[in-house]
Amino acid sequence: MPLVGVILGAIAFLVGIYGVVQVNKLKATVTAQGDEIAKIGTIENEVRAATAKSESDMKNLRDGIQNALNQVGTEIGAMRAQITKVEEDMKKKPAAAAGTKAGAAPAATGVRNADGTYTVAAGDTPSKIARKFGTSVDSILSENPGLEPNRLRVGQKIKLPAGR
Repeated sequence: MPLVGVILGAIAFLVGIYGVVQVNKLKATVTAQGDEIAKIGTIENEVRAATAKSESDMKNLRDGIQNALNQVGTEIGAMRAQITKVEEDMKKKPAAAAGTKAGAAPAATGVRNADGTYTVAAGDTPSKIARKFGTSVDSILSENPGLEPNRLRVGQKIKLPAGR
């Protein structure tokens, strides 16, 4: 029996050592997980700070865009007012806009004038004018150096070739 007691004592001793080793492993695991939990807390704080900064940046961006749009709206309003003023001025001075002298009747268009010129009418082209007066486009262009055939304006006076 004493031998059984010694063997049981030895087994108890070994089980105790095994238990101590397992407890130490468990303590190491708990300590490592505690460090990880602390890292998670740090990361959580960093995420909160980044979220707050991004919300602030988004608010500043929205405010900046709104201010820019307000300025654009103000500029558009000012331009509309200027356009309205120009339109009103044009309505008040139709003779000046047509290129006539104040108080004078506007020149008739589409007819030969007494001074041998022709006043361009709407839809006129050099070829139409040449056919109308029995002459050539080249003759009209030679009588009017610098005339741009594609840029005739209603009311513009051009010289007609003599003798026609």
